[in-house]
Amino acid sequence: MKITKKGSAEWSGGIKDGKGLVSTESGSLKNQPYGFNTRFEGKPGTNPEELLGAAHAGCFTMALSKILGENNLTADKLETTAQVTLEKVGEGFEINAIHLSLKGRVPNTTQEKFQELANMAKVGCPVSKLFKGAKISMEAMLDQ
Repeated sequence: MKITKKGSAEWSGGIKDGKGLVSTESGSLKNQPYGFNTRFEGKPGTNPEELLGAAHAGCFTMALSKILGENNLTADKLETTAQVTLEKVGEGFEINAIHLSLKGRVPNTTQEKFQELANMAKVGCPVSKLFKGAKISMEAMLDQ
């Protein structure tokens, strides 16, 4: 099985005064503004790092749901935040760290088992594999 999805971007102008738009094939993002100010100055709009964070959080959480099912467990709720770090290195920038924060409500398991299964998802999800050059850390808290 092979699945291909598309995202797109447009850009006009220079790096600091320019403006861009990002869209997804599904239309869930359509002409969402982004630019230097949304990436580095906290202005409204999106940026590549938060889009990568949302993708990683979504992929990781789905992978964990699958792994839980393989262990005869079902989550009442899983909430994941992926914090993506963009850092100046030399003359440029690089994404060099991602921290996953997971809170889960999973009946009939222990914190230790939850942590073990979450680590399997962290290593195994396709987006984690894509970021293999970055340091991916995680904390997983099971609500009892």
